[in-house]
Amino acid sequence: MSDDLLLALDAGTGSCRAIVFEVDGRQVATAQREWSHHALGGVPGSQVFDTTANWELICECVREVMRASGVTADAIRAISTTSMREGMVLYDKRGREIWACPNVDSRAGAEATDLVRGGLAEKIYRTGGDWVAITAPARLRWIKSHQPEVFHDAAHLNMLADWIAFRLSGEYITDPSIGSSSGMFDLAARTWSPEIIEICGLELGIFPRVLEPGTVAGAVNATAASDTGLKQGTPVVVGGADTQLGLVGIGVVETGNFTVIGGTFWQQTIGLGEALIDPDARLRTLCHALPGQWMMEGIGFYCGLTMRWFRDAFCDLEKNEAAATGADAYSLMEKAALDVPAGANGVVGIFSHLMVAHRWIHAAPALIQFDVGDPARSGKKECIRAIEEAAAYVSYGHLKVIEEVTGRTPEQVVFTGGASKGELWPRVLADVLGLPVKVPVVKESTALGAAMFAGIGARLYPDVATAARHAVSFERTVDPDLATHAKYQELYANWLRVYGAELGMVEEGLLKPLWRAAGT
Repeated sequence: MSDDLLLALDAGTGSCRAIVFEVDGRQVATAQREWSHHALGGVPGSQVFDTTANWELICECVREVMRASGVTADAIRAISTTSMREGMVLYDKRGREIWACPNVDSRAGAEATDLVRGGLAEKIYRTGGDWVAITAPARLRWIKSHQPEVFHDAAHLNMLADWIAFRLSGEYITDPSIGSSSGMFDLAARTWSPEIIEICGLELGIFPRVLEPGTVAGAVNATAASDTGLKQGTPVVVGGADTQLGLVGIGVVETGNFTVIGGTFWQQTIGLGEALIDPDARLRTLCHALPGQWMMEGIGFYCGLTMRWFRDAFCDLEKNEAAATGADAYSLMEKAALDVPAGANGVVGIFSHLMVAHRWIHAAPALIQFDVGDPARSGKKECIRAIEEAAAYVSYGHLKVIEEVTGRTPEQVVFTGGASKGELWPRVLADVLGLPVKVPVVKESTALGAAMFAGIGARLYPDVATAARHAVSFERTVDPDLATHAKYQELYANWLRVYGAELGMVEEGLLKPLWRAAGT
């Protein structure tokens, strides 16, 4: 093992991870803790990010990753952080966290609606690239109205990746990629928007300084060293948002590439050389982690979490076998579904819908159209295939919108994240998209992207392009079966119609949605 190791800390929607990499991109060790976000009683749509409990889980991951792999604190040359977007933290003057939420908190529905009715949501979107549904402007208005003491005491604000960096170093910083997910950036300028800040009734001084990824922000302080086992003084390097760092971690450092990052959420992205915004407010645009670049994306809501739900609810046999043999439960689930044909023998998965930023609402989650007379061809394995097909349909729909807005037609797609580890999901994605799907060796590409920026901060790489040449490689390319793709064209059109009918029952109040954005 090299003496030059890089540590990435990743706060995802469903879990936190600590991952150690060598300079050549080899993953040395990983530790993970799943977490969830509780609701406040009597506050519909609310989800709270528990900074105390979740910091303890992150510290557990750091200690475990070093203990299990024999990594010493002296070998960690630098640390960088990444996280889900939109989630944010407020602090008082003493640096104590007084309010925090994850990305999916949607309590500020009335406030988002007011911003829409007053024409401010459109103004914010044209400046910041994202709608007000799950971004800071509506949330800050909610805090001001419902928790005025918190609003009054707030002296600092940052995002969740920034919060980890603060816990490590005591420094308030952000970067353009995750800072812009607040909805309070001037997208073209890649920094905070005084105009949007004024709309929220705040002062610019509450917002952290903006540094480019790869910049050393500070060093591990004594408290963090005691909590984690890291060496005091280890450089803490600016990282960024999970999706943008995921692109860096697969070497997508040029514009125009289409990528699917398959985690708890799925992000379908394209890199841009300008701050291009969808005129119909379906997709969103954020700053990239790379200087002078931006990223347009559509989000598949809870695509990975849906598979986790199915695993935990219906796959005890696979979980028990995995525990007994050391196999991966998801791999065992996919193995059972490998021979299920396209269309899952008629079973249809209704989960995430295509993103429509200005009115984002999903149908009630469902697996429908079982043949009760033929359980051998209409059961658990078909459900697994249907879940994977539903996620791929969302990717296809977003690809078509991206092509429409940008005028670009990708020739291939890179697929990374946990969903790319298996055998079946890359095949389903290739056949639905009708494009070759490249799968990288390191699937934890978000963490690898963070580690690459840590390496830049530690002067182990001179720049991102060099880091990508050293650390990124691909294990396979899955080519589409064109006959299956043609079948999926029909299946996708039918899925859209079925989804619309299911969504109609939510709109009528008969069923509860998978999730709905504030203000819808």
